[in-house]
Amino acid sequence: MNVVAPGPAAAARMSERRVGVIGALLAAVGPISLALFTPAMPELVRIYDTTEAAVKLTLSLYFAGFALAQLVCGPLSDGFGRKPVTIGFMGIFFAASVLAMFAPTIEVLIVARLLQGIGAAVGIAIARAVVRDLFNDERAVRITNLIGIILALGPAISPTLGGIAIELAGWHSVFVLMALMSVVVVFVTILCLRETVTRDLSRIRPAALIRAYATLLGNGYFMLSSLVIAGTMGAIYAQATVLPFILMDRVGLTPAQFGVGMLMQSGLFFAGSLVARWTLRILAPARLVPIGLAFVAAGSLAMAVFLRVWEPTFLIVMAPVSLYAFGIAFVMPAMSVAAMAPFPRIAGSASSMTGFLQMGTGLVGGLVAALIGEPVTALAIVVPALGLIAIASWAIWRLLPEPPPMTATPPRHGGPVS
Repeated sequence: MNVVAPGPAAAARMSERRVGVIGALLAAVGPISLALFTPAMPELVRIYDTTEAAVKLTLSLYFAGFALAQLVCGPLSDGFGRKPVTIGFMGIFFAASVLAMFAPTIEVLIVARLLQGIGAAVGIAIARAVVRDLFNDERAVRITNLIGIILALGPAISPTLGGIAIELAGWHSVFVLMALMSVVVVFVTILCLRETVTRDLSRIRPAALIRAYATLLGNGYFMLSSLVIAGTMGAIYAQATVLPFILMDRVGLTPAQFGVGMLMQSGLFFAGSLVARWTLRILAPARLVPIGLAFVAAGSLAMAVFLRVWEPTFLIVMAPVSLYAFGIAFVMPAMSVAAMAPFPRIAGSASSMTGFLQMGTGLVGGLVAALIGEPVTALAIVVPALGLIAIASWAIWRLLPEPPPMTATPPRHGGPVS
């Protein structure tokens, strides 16, 4: 397996801030296309004269496409380069958005959402890989934190924008916005992103891919740090399958009110990212993780108790959800860098596997929520369970021995980032 050459010249041409902004734009494609769509879900039940379960499939298969495509787009970018793969997958996303605009049946819309998930998968995979290509120290943590800060703004306003767009121009308008977003990403990729790897098709040979994924799956350091990410961020994706039905059908919010209400979750994540960025001045990145997980535990416990004891209201639902989101902002930067750090040769594959586990967890959580049926009960069970997985994974991960000094060959074992 040949070494991925990030190239000092590429690093010199792209500053921390530039990488952070471009990375945030790429990583935001998936969450924004998810958040824009959720206010339309209850209305689609009526428009297509279908069931809630059928409409929820538009999210479940979006997650499935996103998760599975993660395993492909990262390795492809190791071989062909970050830029061409980004442009290609954004082309899939654009075509799927157009298909969704004119979907005559719920079945066609489900297929379009599956294709959208496939196209959107490239964003987070390439964002993480580019950061790993160029930086592997505390600058990577700062960039990941900056991505989190900017990333919070997109999903924060997306439900509001989606809700308003639906009320003014109908549900088709959200897919118009998604198509326009893909065009912007392509132009930014062409004009602003510098290639950070050397084209080498040997990295995408089947034997090389099998070795890369076998290395990742057999590395406890990688798997446990990825499960911390999966348990926290996966919960955000899983709850997206039930929150629209709780807040609009049970609590009684309109699509626009739902969109504004989701600012509470995104706002707390944004606030957490700002606080974490300030705290990085005085604490090592790894020390932020237990702080974040304490908020995740508090949100999980509140969710499990409040939703079982009281009738759902906006605050009873969203206060625990937002507390959980606040904690995620402390967890993500250090754990994302920790998962990627030992694997400079296969950064794309490592990024893809992390993304697959993250979105796959969201998919499984959403499917479990659908099997439970009752949205409030599902939220009270699924999200706390995922929080517990994240906390348990971190508790085991931190007991692993300290990693050896980073070498060209990924270490077999590792420990906490300090």
